[in-house]
Amino acid sequence: MVEFLAHCLADSEISPLILTRGYAGGDEVRMLERHLLERPAKIGVGANRAATAASFIEKYGYVDPRDCASSQKNCINPKVGSHLKSGKIGAVILDDGMQHWSLRRDLEIVMVNGLMPWGNRKLLPLGPLREPLMALKRADIAVVHHADLISEQNLKDIELEMRDIKKSLSIFFTRMAPSYLFEVGNINSKIPLTAVCNANVLCVSAIGSANAFVQSLQKLGPCSVNRLDFNDHHSFQARDIEMIKKKLEELEGKFNPKPIVVVTEKDYDRDPEILMHLEAYKVLVLCSKLQIIPCRGCTEDSFKLLLKELVDVK
Repeated sequence: MVEFLAHCLADSEISPLILTRGYAGGDEVRMLERHLLERPAKIGVGANRAATAASFIEKYGYVDPRDCASSQKNCINPKVGSHLKSGKIGAVILDDGMQHWSLRRDLEIVMVNGLMPWGNRKLLPLGPLREPLMALKRADIAVVHHADLISEQNLKDIELEMRDIKKSLSIFFTRMAPSYLFEVGNINSKIPLTAVCNANVLCVSAIGSANAFVQSLQKLGPCSVNRLDFNDHHSFQARDIEMIKKKLEELEGKFNPKPIVVVTEKDYDRDPEILMHLEAYKVLVLCSKLQIIPCRGCTEDSFKLLLKELVDVK
């Protein structure tokens, strides 16, 4: 979603600054840097995100894109747009920042994992929630993610519960759409998704929602899908590679053709080199991007329009 927002802003000639903690080795940062390489986006990494933002604004300058609203209602002011080339920051995206109460924000977007929206409904440390659900009252937009992997009834139940908390909440639905694969050791290769069709696949991941990754792979038509799940942000060690090899040898004895390994981009970016130790097997990286699913009149275009309207008003 952070990457999606950065693209939206850049398409509107607004240069975004992404603020992130760079947690656990910075896998997400490296992925963002690669995906936004050609865009006028900057990425600030650090635990003190206010200080990080201040240093970037001091270095590059800042322009308020809302200044254009008074001169040109529905298009970017040419004077403001010219700042895109100058590198001046026009908006800041705070990654995973709902509980960062010390920073004022103009717009609050809450992501909800549709596969497990509220967990056991308990707060940390007894459950996954950082705040009670009533905190949704602060949100301007809620996004139900992995909406393609859950039933229509579950979607309605999630939407109804959020509307009970805040009736005016704008709700959108998204999915991770697989785009292509590349081979570990050759990041510039673009392998079509059909490469896993009729293949025996071992999904290896250390992400927050491994089920979504596995279900997405299953939709691509492999013969069989097995999995090895590690904790979110886990850095693969030599013992993990041995465990993966052992699982592959086990699968090789059961299935034909020879199994292939598929990992997520986050897993690749965490440590591209260690995956090279699986050289006896083909190791592919699945590249996906967030898409807004047209639902109940909510589309990508309406999301972008609402984003613009909310930012302009505030």
